[in-house]
Amino acid sequence: MKPTVNEQNKLSAPKGLNITNKNNMTLRTVNVTRYITPLREGGSLPALAEADDGFKYVVKFRGSGHGAKALISELIGGMIAKLLKLRVPELVFVELDEAFGQTEGDEEIQDLLQASRGLNLGLHFLSGALAYDPVTTKVDGLLASQIVWMDAFLTNVDRTVKNTNMLMWHKELWLIDHGSTLYFHHTWTNWDVQALSPFPLIKEHVLLPFADQLERADTKFKQILTPEVIRRVVDLIPDSWVTFAEEGFSANEIREVYYLFLTRRLEHSDNFLNEAQHARKALI
Repeated sequence: MKPTVNEQNKLSAPKGLNITNKNNMTLRTVNVTRYITPLREGGSLPALAEADDGFKYVVKFRGSGHGAKALISELIGGMIAKLLKLRVPELVFVELDEAFGQTEGDEEIQDLLQASRGLNLGLHFLSGALAYDPVTTKVDGLLASQIVWMDAFLTNVDRTVKNTNMLMWHKELWLIDHGSTLYFHHTWTNWDVQALSPFPLIKEHVLLPFADQLERADTKFKQILTPEVIRRVVDLIPDSWVTFAEEGFSANEIREVYYLFLTRRLEHSDNFLNEAQHARKALI
């Protein structure tokens, strides 16, 4: 379903690689200089790589799995988490040169790198971090509520006991891997209906038992995530990532659907807030 003419606002597509918007949201761009090792967790085959700034990054490639859609999910999810003052590794745009990976011996990896030439996404590598264990590490009620609220808002199907997608680093909880958020865009149909979904899968969230301040999180976060702020997040999506053009959508129309999905979901946050509260009561 395309946005109506009245719903379409003029969007300024990102230009260049060092992308900044008026809300002081910035992403640096780095160039991969060394492919270190694949991280064979899940089907997307991210990799640990070194960039020309001397730092290591977990790189998500647009040539793998769900392609650019997973990168869009990662970008929006990571930026939303950052705005909500939750701990996430720095996100950077990662440029992959055409010649990079030609000497890679693994044929699968070489194909992946060749299909990912251009702009990809990276997360700063948290060296020495350990996977979050809900048995040994408890999370306070407010932080748990904030994370559960954000994941319900973004329709994150991960963050379960089997796959927490959280790390403990320097005794603090860090959120990683938002590639499974916004799953409406994998079908790209009835996005307006899906925006109102109560998201029943929140019952599987690993932090739900601790999330005893969901209403407080809802009130605070709706003050932060204004329509203007959401617009700025969506405007960060590079043109090269919105070329899938389902149903004849242009790049700006695709960005507009993300904007409308997020703002409508926020306007009707009671839908997923109530679902999370009911699911928590069933657990305790």
